[in-house]
Amino acid sequence: MTLIDPRPGMVAAMGQLAGETGYPLDGEYFAANLGPPLDHVLREFGTPEERIPELVARFRAIYPEVVVPSTVALPGATAALEAVHRLGGTTLVVTGKYEPNAALHVKALEFGVDSLVGDLWAAGKASALLEHGAIAYVGDYTGDMVGAKAAGALAVGVVTGPCSRQQLLDAGADVVFDSLAEFPDWLTATADGAREPGR
Repeated sequence: MTLIDPRPGMVAAMGQLAGETGYPLDGEYFAANLGPPLDHVLREFGTPEERIPELVARFRAIYPEVVVPSTVALPGATAALEAVHRLGGTTLVVTGKYEPNAALHVKALEFGVDSLVGDLWAAGKASALLEHGAIAYVGDYTGDMVGAKAAGALAVGVVTGPCSRQQLLDAGADVVFDSLAEFPDWLTATADGAREPGR
């Protein structure tokens, strides 16, 4: 829940999966705690280990028709991406989502994203951040802050997801916003400060 709000679709997709399998998969809980990979979530729901690969594949198949159409951009998301481009930077999305489905969101919402890497979580995101030379990474989950710090990037938190301001700070956030609407001014001020003599 950094750039997008997919919660209604996530509730519906998990509900459909529960209906198909008979497993007690709580879509409301899932949508309220987005962040961990789907296989972790299914284990938390008590899904038999041998069924998890099958259920992950089915959820990914459901996703394009159920989740993508109902997903909206969060306030400030488009402006935040535009702010990076205005300063001559490039935008990179690193997400725990299945990459083809994440790409559908980027296309549907017409986000100005230069690069996209999926299927990475927490500290695992550092590999993509380092590869792309990321200076800052914005996220809504404690694992995002861990990934940013592991890559030597500024860790920017937003409280639009499941984690509180304090949780993000405790995980290493350098700054925390109420929403991405605050990001463009912060980015401009940070860039101006970096250009000051002696800095």
